[in-house]
Order: sequence, then structure tokens, then C-alpha cells
Amino acid sequence: MSAPDPATLVDVPQERAVTARETVFAGRIWDVVRDTVELGDGPAVREYVAHPGAVAVLAMDDEDRVLLQSQYRHPVRQVLWEPPAGLLDVAGEERVVAAARELAEEADLEAGRWWRLAEFFSTPGGNDERITVFLARDLRPVPAQRRYERGEEEADLVPAWVPLDDAVTAVLEGRLRCPTTVTGVLAAAAARAQGWRTLTEVHLP
Repeated sequence: MSAPDPATLVDVPQERAVTARETVFAGRIWDVVRDTVELGDGPAVREYVAHPGAVAVLAMDDEDRVLLQSQYRHPVRQVLWEPPAGLLDVAGEERVVAAARELAEEADLEAGRWWRLAEFFSTPGGNDERITVFLARDLRPVPAQRRYERGEEEADLVPAWVPLDDAVTAVLEGRLRCPTTVTGVLAAAAARAQGWRTLTEVHLP
């Protein structure tokens, strides 16, 4: 079997006819829906979490250290090391704007330059969440008078600046398991190995 043309390795959006939809559970942040969808050989029922989507920020300083924050995640009963991240819960907000907002709110940082680092579906068999991970550099602190007052689970965030190579090792050894951490760290290491030339720079409005 011959290898495919690299240019053809792309996920393809495709709509299948949904003949019925029901909200099974309406939650505070996301819902569980039940679709009856035509899959070619007849209708099938699929239940999944309808998710607003999210962004994450791999903030990197001039020493190639990345910012990770420890945060308790109740569904997995673990404290995970994660990059700043958050939901797309502001109507009409561009993804890079949401990323900048989350970086400021969770880490008290602003960035002078932004790149789209990676994008993935967190659990395509069970929800429709799409996460975009951005690389942020040229970092500076948010002025004290504009800092966000964190509450709830964000109040206990513990930040740490981790050398990228150490973060890669921790991912490969299975010590870091948060999907945004795994994806962001490995994508950054791969992009750095190619001189960053594969990344697309994005600009805040």
C-alpha cells in the first residue's frame, strides 16, 4: 500500500441528515442531545454532549519555558497540570480573543504575538467539543488595576514555568495527561524543531 499524498491528509467536514433531535439533559454549561441521523444504511441514534468549544494557551517565555497550572478536575478525580484555557462562552467572540481573555484571567499575562498551534476534537465519539491551542509569546504582566479576580475552581490555580523539553518528557512518560497539555506541548516541540515556520500567526482585532 502506497503512502497517501501529504496534502490529502485533512479531516473533511461532512453533514449527514438529522431527522430528529432531542435534548436529553440540559446542563449549566453543556447539554446531552440525542440525534437520529442517516448513516447510509438507515437511521441510527447517537447521544453526545453538545459543547460550546474551548481554547487553550501555551504561553512560552524567552527561555522556552511554558506556563502550566495545576487544577483539580472532578470527573477524573485528579489535579492536572494544564495551560490556561476556557470555554467559548461569549457570543460572537473570536477564538484568539477568547484565548487572550483566558490568559489574562487565569495567568495575569498579556502576549504581544499569537500563533495557531494546534486544533483537535477532545472526544469525537462522545461530544462535539473543538479546542484550539494557541502559542503566545512576548509576554508581559497585566497591569494591577486590570487584573481579574479569580473565584471557584480558578481560585486554587498554582502556576509553574516548565522548560519545554521537561514538559515533553513528562508527556511521553505519561505523567502529564491533560489533552490540551499533551497536544500543546508536543505541537510546540514539533514546531520548534522545524524553526516555527509551520505555524500561522494570528492577530488580535
